[in-house]
Amino acid sequence: MVRVAVLDSDKCRPKHCNRLCYRFCPMIRSKVEAIRFENEKPVIVESLCVGCGICVKKCPFKALSIVNLPDELEKECSHRFGVNTFKLFRLPTPTPGVVLGLLGKNGVGKTTAIKILSGEIKLNLGKFDEPPSWEEIVQHYRGSTLQEYFEKLSRGKLRVVHKPQYVDKIPKVVKGKVGELLEKVDERDNAKKLAKRLELENVWNRRLEVLSGGELQRVAVAATLCREADVYLFDEPSSYLDVKQRLETAKAIRALIDDGKTVMLAEHDLAVIDYLSDQICIFYGEPGVYGIVSHVHGVRVGINIYLQGYIPDENVRFRKEPIIFHEKPPATSTTAGETVLKWTEMEKRYEDFTLTAEPGEVKAGEVIGILGANGIGKTTFVKLLAGIEKPDKGEPIGVSDLTVSYKPQYISAEYTGTVQELLRTIAEKDFTSSWYKSEILRPLNIERLLDRNIAELSGGELQRVAIAACLSRKARLYLLDEPSAYLDVEERLAMAKAVKRIVEERNTTAFVVEHDVVAQDFIADRIMVFTGKPGKHGIAKPPTSLRDGMNSFLKEMNVTFRRDPTTKRPRVNKEGSRLDRYQKEIGEYYYVRALTKEEE
Repeated sequence: MVRVAVLDSDKCRPKHCNRLCYRFCPMIRSKVEAIRFENEKPVIVESLCVGCGICVKKCPFKALSIVNLPDELEKECSHRFGVNTFKLFRLPTPTPGVVLGLLGKNGVGKTTAIKILSGEIKLNLGKFDEPPSWEEIVQHYRGSTLQEYFEKLSRGKLRVVHKPQYVDKIPKVVKGKVGELLEKVDERDNAKKLAKRLELENVWNRRLEVLSGGELQRVAVAATLCREADVYLFDEPSSYLDVKQRLETAKAIRALIDDGKTVMLAEHDLAVIDYLSDQICIFYGEPGVYGIVSHVHGVRVGINIYLQGYIPDENVRFRKEPIIFHEKPPATSTTAGETVLKWTEMEKRYEDFTLTAEPGEVKAGEVIGILGANGIGKTTFVKLLAGIEKPDKGEPIGVSDLTVSYKPQYISAEYTGTVQELLRTIAEKDFTSSWYKSEILRPLNIERLLDRNIAELSGGELQRVAIAACLSRKARLYLLDEPSAYLDVEERLAMAKAVKRIVEERNTTAFVVEHDVVAQDFIADRIMVFTGKPGKHGIAKPPTSLRDGMNSFLKEMNVTFRRDPTTKRPRVNKEGSRLDRYQKEIGEYYYVRALTKEEE
């Protein structure tokens, strides 16, 4: 067996733990130096470690991870950042004329693989102390597609462009107006065409720093597509986009295949990665410790393998329980709780945008999903309920008497302390209870982050902490704006379950703004659909049943979903296909029975 030992240096505090990992190590007691200290931090010598895991259990700060892996994986190590750091095994193989989707948890190497293939990180084959030359790297991959890829990359004969994961950081490094940026990078003479397709004409003369997350995402995708390159790499291109924008972006990216380009993307929205990809590579492992890249699978088979948590051709189970989708909408509850909040017709006017909310009410114990295009007033409506904005006409009845907990769309790491300090301040006595650990900390995987500083967290980690902070408050009304941004598939499901449990147990109400239709299906009891003209005027319809809400919203988007016969997961129908036409005829845009293999 091969040992992979990883130390989280941010968590490690040897001055406060009396070096328990060293004192209790059986190899140290046998006078074998399996652990030594450098710069006051422990270094685990993997070749001497027996993998007993005693040091992992004894570490009070959960800073150590040790896993045992098969020997044959060692020769497939593609990169390691340093001693006792994350280890990546294998790499996805880019193929000209094919869109390769990367699917897996956060923290198992998808972004690292993309940076290696873009040339931002030079892979070291695990030899971080003596990095190999390009000749050695090319020799290592001889006989495979990657041999030619790295040979061209090392000689500068392969041009690669990369759309980064966190688009909200773009204004910090790039200044100017949208039009100026796109014209500057327009090497394929398609900036105007992309601006029309991705709905950027309205923001053409706006500065980057005033754009919303969805607008920045579309600008980043357009800028990447404007460049002339051999390989295009996209890291989470659908974050902050609404359903229609996600599909338009997917179509724009797929158009690269017509020119014989090589395309690879990491994506957590199952509907988007299914619609966009030809093949799938699954990333599995332990987040922050190691990641393994599976062999290539067809898109449908690959996604189903990921959901089932078992890879047959490698005989590997990487998840105990499969992710299961329900085929029919949940039955409407017959025991509706008391009315928590009502509103008459409301109106909020800005200089160039007006939101009108039709009368509605919500009851205790239910989660209201909010669906609609970007720029249609969803966040404005949530801010009206939160009391951050005041309506020009009408007023939510009872909101002034409610305690409200609000998670905004854009999260900033302004808090200077640790995650534990933040949550302890909000949750107070609940923080030490077993209920709090089992209902909030564990489902959202926060326990490993407790000793981390807020300012050091990644986008996905910050999102989970913000959700935990929102749910930690004892409130009658929870408002969550796009809680799945930067979360992987499993984290989205865990978030949905956590929100539903808190609402049911505390007999409260939650509003959730969410663009991932699959996540919305998991979380919502009823749906509010927003219609109108983005950026001009929006109309908030009253809450309605899941079936009626989904049909109304997807009809507006002109999109239909079918069900996979094996996993029952929703899949986007290609526009104009037989099933797309049939579902539109009968008015069932989402909740239809799964097709048999013969019908597929």
